[in-house]
Amino acid sequence: MSEAVDTRTPSPPWGYSRECHFSREQQLHIVAEFHAHRIRPSRIAYRVGIDIAFIEALIAGELEAERFPRLVAYYRRNRYQQRLQESQRLQGGRRFELQQRIEADFQREVDL
Repeated sequence: MSEAVDTRTPSPPWGYSRECHFSREQQLHIVAEFHAHRIRPSRIAYRVGIDIAFIEALIAGELEAERFPRLVAYYRRNRYQQRLQESQRLQGGRRFELQQRIEADFQREVDL
């Protein structure tokens, strides 16, 4: 019996879908932005290929303990402004209710 050579590529490790081609600085900003948008660490790793241990260490405050929270706050403010701007296309009560929800979400995130 001859052994067939398996030409299939192995599955990537859990949490990864691709190679990461970003510098550590870029990875820091990417993780902060995704985290500000409430995207799970495993999903961040899957989307951009950043090491999940690095992502979890940033979120836990083990790496870049001073800088990472400032970046997350910056991206949360940007998200807040973007959502408020998008709400301007609505009119009347719908706009008011959406803006109230956006404001409440932002306050809840800031209080974390």
